[in-house]
Amino acid sequence: MSSSNSLERLLDRLEAAKRQFGSKDAATVEILTALGRRRFPGARSLIRFHEALLFFRAYPSSARILRLTDRLLASFPQRIALLRRTGADLEPFEQPDVSGISGTGLSAVFTYDIARWLARHYPDEVDIDWEGSDPNLLGPLLARLHPYFAEDAMVEANIPFLDWFRAAKAKVTASDLRWLISRLDKVPLPQDVISDLYANAELALRWELDNIPTTRTNLRLPSVRRFFYHTAPLLRRADVSLEAELKSPPLSIKKLNRARGEQMLDLARDTSAMRFRELHGFTYGDQSNVYRAELGRGVEVYVSGVLPEHRLPVRTYHAGMFFKNAVPIGYIETLTFRRQMEVGFNLYYTFREGETAWLYGRLLRLFQQLVGVTLFIVDPYQLGLHNEEAIESGAFWFYRKLGFRPTDAAVAKLLATEERRLQARPNYRTPARILRQLAAGWMVYGTGDRVDVRRKIRDGTL
Repeated sequence: MSSSNSLERLLDRLEAAKRQFGSKDAATVEILTALGRRRFPGARSLIRFHEALLFFRAYPSSARILRLTDRLLASFPQRIALLRRTGADLEPFEQPDVSGISGTGLSAVFTYDIARWLARHYPDEVDIDWEGSDPNLLGPLLARLHPYFAEDAMVEANIPFLDWFRAAKAKVTASDLRWLISRLDKVPLPQDVISDLYANAELALRWELDNIPTTRTNLRLPSVRRFFYHTAPLLRRADVSLEAELKSPPLSIKKLNRARGEQMLDLARDTSAMRFRELHGFTYGDQSNVYRAELGRGVEVYVSGVLPEHRLPVRTYHAGMFFKNAVPIGYIETLTFRRQMEVGFNLYYTFREGETAWLYGRLLRLFQQLVGVTLFIVDPYQLGLHNEEAIESGAFWFYRKLGFRPTDAAVAKLLATEERRLQARPNYRTPARILRQLAAGWMVYGTGDRVDVRRKIRDGTL
């Protein structure tokens, strides 16, 4: 058997072990130890190892597994450096599903506010990626940065935009990003105009992840001392009753002080940016209104409101990030109008075999308690409308099997047909084309009628 085949078989066994909790702890330790000694020849196999390690760090079956996964994850900067020295292709590490691994880097376009935040928190690690940016889009910015830019802008056909940027910066030694942010902060224009100027330039930022403590590999909640160990199989969707969860005893919810609230929002911004994501509620989170709740089974949730100047005119917005045994595993966004709440739930790809239905039910219980809603709503995008990832994962059936029902009559009729097929043919699987039709309408759970708030806001009839 070749070394490559042996490595692939070990990785296959490790990934299979995610579905064998309660009986294979010693075998998992053996596989992890064997893989820890191996040299990985390329990005693909090393990414598989990283994602499996993160899963077992979030869902350990014992303290031994937890310590071992932490130790192996700490080795990734050295493993990446070895790949770099051998000339391996590192581009796969920058894909959104796996970006943020220690020792790698990423390039992405962020909003002005997150660019400012990154420049402040990572002044030596983040800068403008000129190779990933188009200097031809700099014109409106340069008009604010150099007093004589109009000399070229009004008459020249081929403007050396990047040369003008360098001339405006002159001999300043700060990074290009830090200098740009400092200059824009002094421009006498409203903040939203500056944000638009920056956005129109579509500047890619390069973030090097060699020596920072908040990569996807090693970001942890601070001060977690009690861990939940999975000594039995993970909870399945069939083990979960959404009705029972919503009737369960109240959760313990604690409001954080302002300093702790800001710390948690920073963790949420880090975690999101590493994955090419920005959430309104994290970018503009209100540090004086951050709440912590324990859901059980090692899960903590931190929920924030939004600063007054960034609140929505009609609906109430909340964002939350949840952690499993100190590892960030996903986020949730909610929009509340009266007694109804739209819920956007995202469990990071790495953890999608980890008790998703139970976690979703506990999160709905939390928001029911926080806000007092009686009707939960899932929009068509979450179900698969213009969202092929949701189609591939069968998101519609995840919600349907928890008890959600469609509000569209045509979708309800198609659903009845599909459920008859499933009952008559146990091996039947709904084709993607039908899943797309099922995803065409909203789904709801609870009491009350859904108000189409988005349409009423647009029409001015609310």
